[in-house]
This record gives sequence, C-alpha cells and structure tokens, in this order.
Amino acid sequence: MRLTGFTESLLIAFGTFRAHKMRSFLTILGVLIGVSCIIGMVSIIKGLDKSMARQIESLGSNIIYVSKYKPGIHLGSRSEEERNRKGITFEHAAAIRGNCSAVEAVSPQNYYFRPGGNYAKYRNVEVTRPMFFGTIPDYEVVNNSFVEEGRFITDADVKFRAYVCVLGYDVAQTLFTNLDPIGKQIIVNGDKFTVVGVMEKKEELLGSGHANNFVLIPYDTFAKIHPEEEELSLAVKARSPELIPAAIDQITELLRRRRGVRYSEPDDFAVFTQENLMEMYEQLTGIIYLAMIVISSIGLLVGGVGVMNIMLVSVTERTREIGIRKAIGARKRDILWQFLIEASSLSGIGGVLGIILGLLFAQLVALVSPLPAAVSLLWVLIGFGFSVGVALVFGIYPAYRASKLNPIECLHYE
Repeated sequence: MRLTGFTESLLIAFGTFRAHKMRSFLTILGVLIGVSCIIGMVSIIKGLDKSMARQIESLGSNIIYVSKYKPGIHLGSRSEEERNRKGITFEHAAAIRGNCSAVEAVSPQNYYFRPGGNYAKYRNVEVTRPMFFGTIPDYEVVNNSFVEEGRFITDADVKFRAYVCVLGYDVAQTLFTNLDPIGKQIIVNGDKFTVVGVMEKKEELLGSGHANNFVLIPYDTFAKIHPEEEELSLAVKARSPELIPAAIDQITELLRRRRGVRYSEPDDFAVFTQENLMEMYEQLTGIIYLAMIVISSIGLLVGGVGVMNIMLVSVTERTREIGIRKAIGARKRDILWQFLIEASSLSGIGGVLGIILGLLFAQLVALVSPLPAAVSLLWVLIGFGFSVGVALVFGIYPAYRASKLNPIECLHYE
C-alpha cells in the first residue's frame, strides 16, 4: 500500500473512532487491561529477579542451609513424619563445624518471635517487630555481612553469656539518629543489652524488610533467656563452591547418624543450597506468570471480540461507502487493508495506553511498597505486539468480509 493510501486509511479510521467514541473506548479498554497486566506484572517480577540475584551474589555461591523442613510453599497440614521430626540443634551445628572437612564455618541462628511482635527501645524511641536471634561469631563469614561500626560478638561473649547486642542498620538508624550507638544500652523485649556493633546495610531480599531490621545477641545468652527455643536453622559455608557437593554429603551423613535415621528411611531434615532457593523462587514466579497470562488473555480476548464486533458493525454501516470505493477503482486488497488498519489502530491505541498504565502501576507499587520494579524493553515490545496481534487475528474476518462485498449490491444497500 502506498504511503498516501496508508495515511488516508488512518484518517478514515480515526474518523470512525470519533463517530463512535463509547464503542471505541469499550473496545480499547479490553486490550488496555490485558496489556497493562502484562507490563505491570512483568516489571515487578523483573525487579524481584534483580533483587534476588543481587542478594544471592552478596552471600556468595558456596552457602548451604540446614533446617527441619524443606523450603517452599506448603499447602495443608504436614505429614505425621514431618510433625514428629526432631529440630536442628546447636549440638548439630558444633558437630558439623568439627567433623566436616569441606565446611569452613557454620552459623546457627535461633529466632524468637514475641506474641504481638518483638520490640527494641532506646529512651523514648522504639523499633517494632525487629528480628531477634542468637548466633555465634561465624555469622559474619557465613552471611558475608560485617559490622560497619564497633565490633561483632566474640567467643568470649558467647562463653560468658554477655548481654551485648549487634544492631541491624535500620534499627540503629531509627534508635540512634545522629547519635553514636556504641556503648549505649537498649531494651529488647524487656531485657537490657549493651550495643557493641552496627551491621553494614544489606540488600533487601524480595522487599522483605528484614535484612537490616534485626537485633542479634550471643547464642548462649539467647539460650539463657529463651531456653524453650531449641530448634534453629543453620547456614553453612563450604570451603569453596567446588566443595559444595562434598560438604552436602558430609553434612547429610553426619546428621543421619546423629539423628538415628535408618538406612532405608529418607532424611528427616533438609539440606539445600541457594540454587534450591532459586528453584523455589522460580516456581513462585512461574505461578505468577501463569496468573498474569490468564488475566491478560481474558482482557485481550474481550478486547479482540470487541474489535471484531465494532469492525463488523462498521462494515455494515459503511456498505454503501465500500460500494462507491469499489465502483471508482478500489481493489479488494485496498478494502482489506482499510479495515485491518482500522482494527490495528484501535487495538494499537489500547496497547500503547496499556503499556503506559502498566509502567505507571509498576512504579507506583515500587514507591508505596518494598517491591522493586524494572522496566523490560523486550516485554514492552511483546505487549505492543500482542495488541497488534489481537487486531490481526480478530480483525481479519471483518476486513475479509468487507473486501468480498459485491459493489452493485453495496450501492443498492439501504
């Protein structure tokens, strides 16, 4: 089609839209919703992907986790075997550290969750719901997280059950704005602790808000305050990424022996790596992608049906016009292109508006929540491609029908 013919077809298309504003708007709306869902959700998921990748990169590639249960989304009640499992204990951590040659360091972490939420207080300033846990000096090495001010807890702090604490970056910033926190006493869940260090700021994982919002104390001090909290999780650092399989085998063999697991029975504990966490995360995002496809497909289907209906009505209303154009020399393909351009323009407008709305939605979510967002040019193009594809699929029948009309019958149409 020549450029002048294309321009003329566009002008005719927009003239038709102006003549039927409400009908055109409702048709555009379906495509808009479908495309905006695609762009908005993908932008958020891509942001989460980057956040997850940075977090894992910051920890290093040779970290292994040991816990009572496998990570993941668990629906329904656990099996009887799972309910009867013994917890992971400090003795397990010490045994792994002392007997597994492929292991460099072990960080046991025992958490306490106070009914109503933990709190940390300095004078009249209070932080609500910080994570509160006990650990040992290996925590820094294993988690690749180090103090920015002061010092970390020491073996002596653990041995003598010292009432000292190290604060997460956000907790320190809230409690001690423009003050030096080192040496100050704070109250955590009713107990007094002396601040000896502040951790460096860490990347938040999936907008969790926990990476910098915590108070940690020596493990034995924690055990003295909360003797009822006997179950813990372990983070284990292998000596190198290449030794991860050997470390997993050594840890598994040791725990099976110490926990009395028979040869024919499966493990009654979980040993997993960051790759397993990524697989779990990818399963979660896969579910989100599936939901996005379903929602956006419904929107695009509604929009596509709307495009087809408005084009069929347009063909009927413009039957005489089609007859006149054919009578003065318009070919079938000219009529076909005319209606395809109208359908594509209608759907394209919905696609562009959907892209803008989706990007605005993603940025709004990033502003008002911890969830990150990242714009993907590829998905912007895919979103626009979907909108044009809808026009071609649902617009081809009305366009073909218009091109096949008999000019003589058209001129007699009332």
